[in-house]
Amino acid sequence: MVVCLIKSKEGNRDNSKEAFYDRADEHINLSNTQSHTEPMRNVSASMLYGTARYNAFVFASNYENKNDIREDKASAIEYFVGQYKKMLEENMDDYVENFHSYIKSQSK
Repeated sequence: MVVCLIKSKEGNRDNSKEAFYDRADEHINLSNTQSHTEPMRNVSASMLYGTARYNAFVFASNYENKNDIREDKASAIEYFVGQYKKMLEENMDDYVENFHSYIKSQSK
């Protein structure tokens, strides 16, 4: 079973966001490839960890010293968690709405 790429969704891709979705699809493709040899839950955990690690790097890269990082850390975590929650809810809704085409069509 593979995760459906964002590109496969019809009609809701805005040209200004094309590069955003292309990058997301590259991550999904990598995870789908890894899922051939590892359980999906392991691949998901690795992707989640990698995302957290990269976001911590992006956040820290905007600062000159660690004291400023400490000062803004809680608000950054709140931001990243809020963004993840919003994106997860949108994607869960999409999978509920398109369950038969995304999941059931793969089990044949």
